[in-house]
Amino acid sequence: MRVAVVGHVEWIRFARVDRIPGAGQIAHSFEDWEQAGGGGGVAAVQLALLADEAHLFTMLGNDELGLRARSELADRGVVVHAVSAERPQRWAFTQVDDNGERTITTVGPKLRPRGHDESLPWHELAAMDAVFFVAGDVDALVHARRARVLTATSRELEVLVRGGVELDALIGSGEDDAERYRPGELDPPPRLVVSTSGALGGWARPGGPYSAVEPPGEVIDAYGAGDSFAAGLTFALAAGLDGSDALGFAARCGAGALTGRGVAPRHVAVHG
Repeated sequence: MRVAVVGHVEWIRFARVDRIPGAGQIAHSFEDWEQAGGGGGVAAVQLALLADEAHLFTMLGNDELGLRARSELADRGVVVHAVSAERPQRWAFTQVDDNGERTITTVGPKLRPRGHDESLPWHELAAMDAVFFVAGDVDALVHARRARVLTATSRELEVLVRGGVELDALIGSGEDDAERYRPGELDPPPRLVVSTSGALGGWARPGGPYSAVEPPGEVIDAYGAGDSFAAGLTFALAAGLDGSDALGFAARCGAGALTGRGVAPRHVAVHG
């Protein structure tokens, strides 16, 4: 199985706190660490655990953080195809509270890969079993559609509208206004639309409601759980699963990510 992600990377600085501070308050962290993350980075790491090959088409900053992000993702099994931006790497500050909830502040513009960047091997996407489109321009989206299966996040709805390609699945959070999709916004319509609601499960069209999966261990933090779910669904569809089987597999990927610190996807068996 060969899969790919087209999307952005963020360098994440984590701090664990007793509680998220309110306006004018101060919180003191008792643990901190740094990792390569962002929607594209997390999804690529998850897919590297599931597939024979996982590729990431991205843009990275022209600074030390960009180099560190490339190196860390490669060390985690991701084949990184990246162009260098003419600006520093985007990063984010993420606070994690005692309940494992994460609060994220991003710094700098999102670095989206561009389909006309000839230094990226876009032709390889035609040989992919699946591509998950997380961020990029219309040209990148058109390249991604050459894969056998194409899924996308509804965060990029504007690009998806302009691209006008058919998606095998559109995935977004039902709890985030920026990710909500309304029927008719895309033409042609996606074959499957999935709206996630964390521990409540979510809703699929077609299919209706589905249930969340109990985490396979103690919940450490929620960072990357949604992106791991989306990557898991992408892999499941490419593997020939459909309906409740594909959603169940994706839910196990999302639940597994809850049990690790920071960017911590887990390997999930296709069956069982």
